[in-house]
Amino acid sequence: MQSTTFSAPPQPWWSQRWPWLLMLGPFIVLLAGLYTGWLAFSQPDSLVVGDYYKRGKAINQDLRRDRAASALGLSAELRYDVARGVLRGSVAGVSSGAATQRVLLHLAHATQPERDIKLVLAPAADGSFEAALPMLERSRWQVLLENEQRDWRLEGSWQWPAQREVTVRAD
Repeated sequence: MQSTTFSAPPQPWWSQRWPWLLMLGPFIVLLAGLYTGWLAFSQPDSLVVGDYYKRGKAINQDLRRDRAASALGLSAELRYDVARGVLRGSVAGVSSGAATQRVLLHLAHATQPERDIKLVLAPAADGSFEAALPMLERSRWQVLLENEQRDWRLEGSWQWPAQREVTVRAD
């Protein structure tokens, strides 16, 4: 008598778990790559400007305004009263006739230009001013003060709320 051994037919590859387990790693990497690509293209980088060459050429004009502020000996002090939502300050070194001119204040957010704040200040005869200001976000702010004619400019930075007040001087 002859004995015959029958073996079960081999199962197809997709019914085994090892091929699926081995394909899981590359599939996760593919999904992570697609998500990273979506993030890169859906949120543009706000730190890069398109007209960098034009802005570079404008630096010389900006330096002229900085030198004018230095020649006038200008400085500004800013204090933010959180309880009242008021920005107080003064501009020192401006002549009495020019002290009543309006001053433009630009608080630029360090990385998100849509959060920039622009105020028009009307200083009193002694150079002091007060303006309503919404709650400042905890951030590093670039401070830019200039007169309406854009003859002079003061520039500095303010780390809010670590610095409760800031003094900006012409160098």
